[in-house]
Amino acid sequence: MPASAPIISSVQKLVLYETRARYFLVGSNHAETKYRVWKIDRTEPRDLVIIDDRHVYTQQEVRELLGRLDLGNRTKMGQKGSSGLFRAVSAFGVVGFVRFLEGYYIVLITKRRKMADIGGHAIYKVEDTNMIYIPNDSVRITHPDEARYLRIFQNVDLSSNFYFSYSYDLSHSLQYNLTVLRMPLEMLKSETAQTCQESFDIFEDEGLITQGGSGVFGICSEPYMKYVWNGELLDKIKNTVHRDWLLYIIHGFCGQSKLLIYGRPVYVTLIARRSSKFAGTRFLKRGANCEGDVANEVETEQILCDASVMSFTAGSYSSYVQVRGSVPLYWSQDISTMMPKPPITLDQADPFACVAALHFDQMLQRFGSPIIILNLVKEREKRKHERILSEELVAAVTYLNQFLPPEHTIVYIPWDMAKYTKSKLCNVLDRLNVIAESVVKKTGFFVNRPDSYCSLLRPDEKWNELGGSVIPSGRLQTGVLRTNCVDCLDRTNTAQFMVGKCALAYQLYSLGLMDKPNLQFDTDAVRLFEELYEDHGDTLSLQYGGSQLVHRVKTYRKIAPWTQHSKDIMQTLSRYYSNAFSDADRQDSINLFLGVFHPTEGKPHLWELPTDFYLHHKNTMKLLPTRRSYTHWWTPEVIKHLPLPYDEVFCAANLKKLTVKKFHKREDEIDIHNEFFRPYELSSFDDAFCLAMTSSARDFMPKTVGIDPSPFTVRKPDETGKSVLGNKSNREEAVLQRKTAASAPPPPSEEAVSSSSEDDSGTDREEEGSVSQRSTPVKMTDTGDSAKVTENMVQPMKEVYGINLSDGLTEDDLTIYSRFVQLGQSQHKQDKSSQQLCSRCPDGVIKLTPISAFSQDNIYEVQPPRVDRKSTAIFHAHIQASQGIMQALGKEDSSMYREYIRNRYL
Repeated sequence: MPASAPIISSVQKLVLYETRARYFLVGSNHAETKYRVWKIDRTEPRDLVIIDDRHVYTQQEVRELLGRLDLGNRTKMGQKGSSGLFRAVSAFGVVGFVRFLEGYYIVLITKRRKMADIGGHAIYKVEDTNMIYIPNDSVRITHPDEARYLRIFQNVDLSSNFYFSYSYDLSHSLQYNLTVLRMPLEMLKSETAQTCQESFDIFEDEGLITQGGSGVFGICSEPYMKYVWNGELLDKIKNTVHRDWLLYIIHGFCGQSKLLIYGRPVYVTLIARRSSKFAGTRFLKRGANCEGDVANEVETEQILCDASVMSFTAGSYSSYVQVRGSVPLYWSQDISTMMPKPPITLDQADPFACVAALHFDQMLQRFGSPIIILNLVKEREKRKHERILSEELVAAVTYLNQFLPPEHTIVYIPWDMAKYTKSKLCNVLDRLNVIAESVVKKTGFFVNRPDSYCSLLRPDEKWNELGGSVIPSGRLQTGVLRTNCVDCLDRTNTAQFMVGKCALAYQLYSLGLMDKPNLQFDTDAVRLFEELYEDHGDTLSLQYGGSQLVHRVKTYRKIAPWTQHSKDIMQTLSRYYSNAFSDADRQDSINLFLGVFHPTEGKPHLWELPTDFYLHHKNTMKLLPTRRSYTHWWTPEVIKHLPLPYDEVFCAANLKKLTVKKFHKREDEIDIHNEFFRPYELSSFDDAFCLAMTSSARDFMPKTVGIDPSPFTVRKPDETGKSVLGNKSNREEAVLQRKTAASAPPPPSEEAVSSSSEDDSGTDREEEGSVSQRSTPVKMTDTGDSAKVTENMVQPMKEVYGINLSDGLTEDDLTIYSRFVQLGQSQHKQDKSSQQLCSRCPDGVIKLTPISAFSQDNIYEVQPPRVDRKSTAIFHAHIQASQGIMQALGKEDSSMYREYIRNRYL
C-alpha cells in the first residue's frame, strides 16, 4: 500500500431541495455512503448566506433530516396532501456563485461526460449547467439591467471545453502531482499534525484514533489559480465551506486515445490549460498586461501511461509540457480600420523589459530552467509588420539575460516559418524536427520510473545526451519550450506537434516500448498523435480566433488534398467575420465571467465602457506599492533552486499549499480502486470508456490480413484504416469527414435527472454515456455506388455473445434452458450408478476420461484443483507487484537474463 495518495472528493452527486425560506444542497460521494449538507438562506435579497456544518451524514441520517424538513415546512401541520420540501435539480458539482445587480445565482453542473482516465482518476467535460436565482420572489429587488447582465454571463458556453476532476488536479502538471505524492514521510507527519492543530472542524478527524498507526496520507494541493476559470465564482465561499465542495474547472482541451502495441494498451492523453489571466479574443487581447500575463497563453501537456497497471505508485507514467503565448510586450492591433491584417503598434515604451521580466519570472518558478523561446514570426518583410515584435523581443531577452547566471539564461531561437514554407527547396518539418531534437535534449521530460536495465546495457546515443534532472525514481523535466507567432494558432500548433512527436518517441523509449527513440511519419502512432493535435489546435483556435485551423500539419507536409484549399478559404473568412462582428461581445462575456468587471450600482455598465484596457492593467488605476529591481528581476527564492522549478521544491512555503490528512487504507477518500471500478454498480462492456475511445488498432491499422500490427511500421497511403483508396477509373478518392471536438455534435452524456423517487437520500442514478469526444464514427463516401459505410466502433453484445442481456428471453430460449436443467438433474442422479457401471465395463469398451482437471464438475458443484506452494507464491508476488511491492530477482533469474542479452545482442 502506498504511503500517500490523492484525496478523492466526497461530493460528486448533488441534489438541491427547495423550501420557501431555504435551499438545502445535499452532496454525496459516488457510492452514496457519505453525505454533506448545505443550508442556503433565501430571505436575503443581496447577501449570500451559506451554512455548512461540516458533518458527515449517513444515508439514513440524511433521509431522517429531509423527512423532518419536509414535515416542518408544510403549510398545515399534519397535512399529507402538500409537501413542504421540493426537489429542484440534481447535479454533479457547483461551479460557483455570481451576483450582478440583484441577488446571487448558483451555477450547477447538470451533465457531464468522461473524457479521459489517468491512473484511474476520471476527467470529465461539462456538458450542461443550470443557473438558479437564490432569493425568494417575495424579497427580490428588481433592476432593469439584470437580464442583460445575465445574457452576457451566459454567453460563456460552459458546455464548450470546460473540464474538471474529483481526484486529479488538472491545474497542475502530472510531474507536480506525482512529485507531491513522493514527499518524505517526516514532512507528511509534521504537516498532518499542523493541519489538525489549525483545523476548526470538530468532525474532521472522526475515527482517526481507532485507526492506529497504520494508514495512508491523503494529499490535496491548492490549484494553480492561473489556469482555474471559476476561481472568482468560488472566492465568496472557499474559506467557509469544506474543501470537498470546491470543484475547480479548467478551460482548453482534453483528449485521449489508445495506442495498442502488440496488444499492450498505452493511453496517450493531451491536456491544454488556457490561462484565465488576460484572457480574451484574438485582436482584442494582444501582448501582455502589467502583471506579466500574456494573451492566448496555453499550457499543453502530453501524458503517456501504461494502461495495464492502474496505479500512480506501481504504474508507468511520462509527461512532457510546452507553452504557447503572445509576445510578452505592450503591443496591440487596431481593428477599426477593417483590414485583414491591422498594423501592429507598440503601446508603451519598456526599455528595462519589466513586463517580460515578470512573465519569465513566472515561468522560471513553474517550469525551472532553461526557458527556450521559439519565435516563428516573419523576419523579412517588404512592409515592416511582424518584424516589429521580433526586434523588441530580441532586445528584451538580451537585456534580461545579462543579469542571469550563464547556465540559466533564456534561450532564443528565431525561425521565419512562413519564409521556409514558401520555399520549394526547404522542408519545413525537417527543420522543425532538428529544432525539436535540440529542445527536448535540453529540457528532458518526466518519467516516474528509473531507466530500464536494457537501456543501460544498450544505451542509445540520443539517450545519453538527454537533459533534465535524473533522480532515483525517474526523470524530471526542467525548463520548458515557449512557442509563439503573431496569433499563436496555425504555425504554433504545427511547431508544437513536431516537438511533441519528438518527445513522444523518448517517452515510448523510456517506458520500454520502443528500441530506439525515433518516430516516423505515416505510422499508426504518429497518425493517432497527429489527429489528437489537430483536434487540440482546432479547439484552441475556435476559442481565441473564432475559426478552426487554417494551416494544418498536412499543409506544411504539402500532402493536403486539393479540397483543403477551399476549406482554408472558408476558415479564413469565418475567422475574419468572427473578429469583426462577434469578438467584442465575447470579450465582454469573458470579462464578466472571470470577475474582471464587477457590476456596481451608480457606475458605468460593461457595455458603456469604451475599452477594457483599464480593467486588465491595474497599474493604470493605482500606483503599485513596490517597484521591482531592473537588474535582479527574478524572485530570490526561485533562482536558488534552479534548474528545478520552485513550485516543486519541498520548502515551507510550498508545504502551506498542501492539505494532508491521515486515512485508513480502506477509506473511500483514497481508495482509487473502488472509485474507478465501482463494484457497487452494474457495469456493461458496451458502455466502457476504454472501448469507446479512439484506438490505433481499430481506427488506424489496416484491416488486411498479414499486415505488420506494429504501430511503428510505416504505412502507405492506401494501407491506413481511416482512408480507403480505390482504382481511380472506378472510384474517386474517399473523403474523410473528420468531426473535431469543437464542431462535432456531443455524444450521449451523463445527465442528472430530477425524478419523483421515493428515495429522498439525495441522488438519482446516472445515465452513463462515457463516449470519447473524438470517437465519432468516420463516414466514408463512395461515389461509385453511393453507399455509405459506417465503421462500427464497438461490436454489440449480441454479435459477441449471441444474446442481448437487456432484452427478455424468448420461449425457445426458455425451452432450451429447461432442457439443460433437466439434463443436469438426471446427470446428478446417475452419478453413482454410472461410476459403478463404468467399473464393470469389459476391456473391449472404450473408457472416456474427462478432459477437465476438476474431480467433480457439473452444473451443481465444482471441486477446484489443489494449488501447490510454488504457484501460490507466484500469485502472491503478482498481487504485491500490483501494489508496488516488487520481489528481488534471484540468482537464477539474473543469470538467465544476462545469458539472454549476451546471446541476443552481444
